[in-house]
Amino acid sequence: MMMVEKMKKHYFRCCEWKWIVLCQLLLANAVCASHHGNPANDLVDIINKNRTAQKLPELNDSPGLGCMALQYVELCKDNCTSNGVVNCKPPEDDFTEVFGPNCGVELPTFGTITGHVVGCQAKYLEPSLAFSHVLVKDSKALSLIRNKSHTEVGVGLVGARKGSFFWCILFSDGQTNSTFVLEDNGEGIKQKKGCFSGSTFPCSSGQRIPVFLNNFMTLVLLNIFLLQHLYQTWFVMM
Repeated sequence: MMMVEKMKKHYFRCCEWKWIVLCQLLLANAVCASHHGNPANDLVDIINKNRTAQKLPELNDSPGLGCMALQYVELCKDNCTSNGVVNCKPPEDDFTEVFGPNCGVELPTFGTITGHVVGCQAKYLEPSLAFSHVLVKDSKALSLIRNKSHTEVGVGLVGARKGSFFWCILFSDGQTNSTFVLEDNGEGIKQKKGCFSGSTFPCSSGQRIPVFLNNFMTLVLLNIFLLQHLYQTWFVMM
């Protein structure tokens, strides 16, 4: 009888531990969903913090530029070299003839793109790491980020079938809310993959799947461990 009571107490202690871990994983997912639902927006925040730290004005987050940045990496997403370089350079005409129309950018509002930064990586990185390890790896890229002529910014990112992730930042010197204006506020955009900044659409990038799978596998392994531990305890008590 005493052995049964001991096993019950031991079992409940293990269950409490398991539920604590489960709650932590669920909380982590909730925080990730609420604060990092769109990594493109997070990158815009990082860019602006980097600029304000140098006493430079913040850039307007332009959905039109963000959508075209996503179009850019969509076109180049199968061209990532082994050392993380995007081996793809679309013609300048693609911005007005392909990217803009695909996003529904009103042609009369098309402004000047004053610079762009692109990068790729074999796996997904959180926005802060993508900024420092992929997009701003040298003084040239940092100088472009801090260019005083920029007034607007847009960020796009997407994952490729081979597993690589691509990021693109576009800059413009246009007037806030009057350049790269989307038709019907972007309601006509058919976004199937990736993310772009300033968007009201949910991000459909691939980083959420690995996070979910990692947490799921953690729970499976945790249950296996608990069962093994309970079996060993029962065997010793016998």
